[in-house]
Amino acid sequence: MDSNKKNIILNGTLITPFELVKDRAVVIEDGKIVSVEDKKNIAGTSNLEVINVNDGFIVPGFIDIHVHGGGGFDTMDGNYDAIKEISRAHSRFGTTAFLPTTMTMSKDRILKSLKSVNEAFVRGTGYSEVLGANVEGPYINPIKKGAQKEEDIRNASIDEFIEFNEASGGLIRIITIAPEMPGALALIRWLHKHRIIVSAGHTNATYMQMQKGVKAGVNHVTHIFNAMRGFGHREPGVVGAALFSPEIIVEMISDGIHLHPLAMKMVTKVKEMEKIILITDAMRAAGMPDGSYELGGQEVIVKSEEARLVDGTLAGSILTLDRAVRNMVEMAGVSLVEAIRMATINPAKCLGIENRKGSLEPGKDADIVILNENLEVNATLVKGKVVYRSK
Repeated sequence: MDSNKKNIILNGTLITPFELVKDRAVVIEDGKIVSVEDKKNIAGTSNLEVINVNDGFIVPGFIDIHVHGGGGFDTMDGNYDAIKEISRAHSRFGTTAFLPTTMTMSKDRILKSLKSVNEAFVRGTGYSEVLGANVEGPYINPIKKGAQKEEDIRNASIDEFIEFNEASGGLIRIITIAPEMPGALALIRWLHKHRIIVSAGHTNATYMQMQKGVKAGVNHVTHIFNAMRGFGHREPGVVGAALFSPEIIVEMISDGIHLHPLAMKMVTKVKEMEKIILITDAMRAAGMPDGSYELGGQEVIVKSEEARLVDGTLAGSILTLDRAVRNMVEMAGVSLVEAIRMATINPAKCLGIENRKGSLEPGKDADIVILNENLEVNATLVKGKVVYRSK
């Protein structure tokens, strides 16, 4: 499909993602959605290129705001080709836009990686669109380091963050910080003032420390439940603050490994649906066979859909967003419309780009995913161009 021509997607069930409707056609021209209308109103298609969906679903493109790698590559590889291959890998699974995510490593490695994100943003990848950068660490709590290397963890620094952001070309959209650590609150206030999303993560903060963080500008939580102080009936911790603070958006890794299905369901029962975002937290092994891989300078063993350090610590995931959506429907029991919202309009609103992405509406980018009846990806379109089609 040529993104510069007028094209049409017919039949199937449309998820906008606010509602589920049938007998609609999506008309695309110059990479944008021109109209979404009753297919009976479409006069002849002889001069149009047509995708006939039949029994499948037409949904907005998925937006992954927290993804480290895929297809054998990682953001910390620090070069354009790595970002391009991550983009290619995840486009196979319906991701049309994403934030390449760095992790806790040396300053030089982080700077190099952020420069590569900038290059991919400027040049484009030909696959999923790079929206900016997500910086996970290095200002985190060693007690909750997870798969991040303790030797590279350090105190929060406004000056160092400014260097990071300059390397990215001003593209850092989200940063994960432990709000209880030295210097964190000062940095959080600075970030909030400069409209950069502050996410609490890899943190052992108490409920009161989290409230201080929220007052300073924390409005996001990195992979809810994972690498954070849990909920206690006398000490609600980070989890309690995340679930019951209306300011906070929560990320969720819905693979059934990082979270038990009951925990996934609980989040949807307690948290406002529009404040839940599905992420992959995927590392380089996403879309690859089982085996030994590297993450942040540490060996990761991937087996039976789990990625773990040699000591057994979970090390990111090999989740893809199409599976995340399916799992929310099958494991957590949410509706398909709700699951799609968590992977599309919710992340778009989080990043402030809902005027051009996240739903199937006229004027928005033609980022579209065609799912079959089993919710598997048949085709992915980025700005009207087919970047993946199943055989």
